[in-house]
Amino acid sequence: MNKKILTSLVIMLALSLVVFAGGAQEEDGPVTLTIAGRDGAYGDAMQLAADEYSKLNPDVSFEVLKLSGSSLFEKSVIDMKSGIGTYDLVLIDDSYATQIHKAGWLADLGAMYKEQGLSPDSDFIPTLMKLGRYPYGDDGTLYSLPMVGNVELFAYRKDLYEKYNLAAPDTWDNVMTAAKTLSANEPDVYPVLFRGSKGNPIVTGFLPLFWAYGGKILVDGKPAMDSPEALNALEYFLELAKFAPEGVAMYQSAQVKDAIYSGTGAMAIEVWPGWIKNLDNPDESAVVGKVTVTKHPAQVEKSSPMVGVWLASIPEASKHKSAAFDFLQFLTSREMQEEMADATGIPPTRKSVHEVPALIEKYAWYPAQLDGLNNGVPRPRTNKWKEIEEALGLYLQLALIGDIDAKTALLEVNTRIAEIVE
Repeated sequence: MNKKILTSLVIMLALSLVVFAGGAQEEDGPVTLTIAGRDGAYGDAMQLAADEYSKLNPDVSFEVLKLSGSSLFEKSVIDMKSGIGTYDLVLIDDSYATQIHKAGWLADLGAMYKEQGLSPDSDFIPTLMKLGRYPYGDDGTLYSLPMVGNVELFAYRKDLYEKYNLAAPDTWDNVMTAAKTLSANEPDVYPVLFRGSKGNPIVTGFLPLFWAYGGKILVDGKPAMDSPEALNALEYFLELAKFAPEGVAMYQSAQVKDAIYSGTGAMAIEVWPGWIKNLDNPDESAVVGKVTVTKHPAQVEKSSPMVGVWLASIPEASKHKSAAFDFLQFLTSREMQEEMADATGIPPTRKSVHEVPALIEKYAWYPAQLDGLNNGVPRPRTNKWKEIEEALGLYLQLALIGDIDAKTALLEVNTRIAEIVE
């Protein structure tokens, strides 16, 4: 570990342990914290933090479970709902946060801060802190802290843009112009890439465009998919899809990533930080220095990328809440966020870490990523999002493959969403 970071972590931990020893600790002797976490880079980052914490505090050990997204959701919900208390820390996809926060299964972090005479750090990106509160906003009860600052981004081949003197993709109109130009002049390149598989993939790619056109899924808790704005967005999406690869309706992240890294894709309307960390690695990429990663285009509204944050929470049934709270401060600290970002590539949730020169040099899209996190749009704060996303993803794909037209798709999904929320 970087000596500067290690020194800061030692100081931070020493200060926290003064408070920790002052009466808030529930455990005597060694403690094992069980974490329900994600696999992949998120799991690697969590393991890194756990290992570093144990080095500084040998009485605390960890069992870090590295689960798929669906397995994590199922296992953690079953355990929290039953009150068994298997887990001391759980990761939560922000799209399900409302459902879990509302259920009352999580410890009140605001109260735990208050008990220790502390308050949440103002360095956290404000839009992300809102996602950890219920009700959503600045004043709700704090149940979660943001661990992973995931946000959707837009990628394009800047060499091809320069070759044809194309305007920057700062509006969706410019994207369409670029797609048509590249289609006419670059027969070996797919102008546009996105995930077209039904459900979460196609919804995730569509929403930044949908929001930029002024579309709303819910207004005051009621479906709003039958609006003129929604129709304009979907008709544009279907027109843009004509410049995507044949079979795009079955594309998942692997196909999009392969096309970006190989240079056969010119624009990707959806990329995530975890997809692009090796874009400038010549051992893995054929487009080193040729791809710009930026925020999404605007249109009627400003750039509206989707925020996809992972939150860390303490179950109310945990038998080690004090120790878990202390580790949560360590996990989300500036120093640990910097270390995890450098080692694993996961996007931080603190403003200051996005401004570290060494990280900006390593991840050139950090300024765009910070902009996206500051201005990104969360998925609707409803405990029915899972069902809504499934319905929207079904009808979007039916429109994509030509089984129904745009207007019919929106009317059908609007009816289905009404059934779900009512």
